[in-house]
Amino acid sequence: MSDLIFYTNPMSRGQIARWMLEEVGAPYEQRLLGYGTTMKGDEYVAINPMGKVPAIVHKGEVVTEAAAICLYLADAFPEAGLKPKAEGLASYYRWTFFCAGPVEAVFSNKAAGLEPPADKQATLGYGNYDLTIDTLEKAVAGKTYVAGDSFSAADVYVGSMIDFMLNFNMLEPRPAFLAYVEPLRERAAYKRAKEIDNALIAEAQAATADA
Repeated sequence: MSDLIFYTNPMSRGQIARWMLEEVGAPYEQRLLGYGTTMKGDEYVAINPMGKVPAIVHKGEVVTEAAAICLYLADAFPEAGLKPKAEGLASYYRWTFFCAGPVEAVFSNKAAGLEPPADKQATLGYGNYDLTIDTLEKAVAGKTYVAGDSFSAADVYVGSMIDFMLNFNMLEPRPAFLAYVEPLRERAAYKRAKEIDNALIAEAQAATADA
């Protein structure tokens, strides 16, 4: 058994963790799970009681949540150089968790057609969609990397969120977003990760069509 096991479904936020794993470059064992079946089975629920992916098990330790997986892997494999030095560390944590918190919440609500009334916005962590997206734009505007002067795990997570929302027309293609994410899409690890997941999606679709 591998020291690093990756639980995923190609049509999930597992794509974020896949990209990070490819950036790290360490060998990992892939375990594919199905929605409503193995993802909710006893074996996997013992790993992640939420019954959702992604998750990793590294040397017997479980890590769930895509943002946590990204930052954990940067720490676990320092030779990959995916954690910034001191001058970029504050932004590294700030913008990763901003995307894991307000951005994740606001786009999930938007996808579900939920818009908080004005008198309730002050009680929410993100306030409203426009405020959150404007703040996200400020985080990446004029920057090659979101934290410091080199690529880091924060770029995997922040970049994945922006990439996803742009691809599904949930984010206005503002120049700042495009200028930030387009070079990330050219990274070899990003391309490898997409090739793997796209091939798995195509296999699953073909199997469904033949059934």
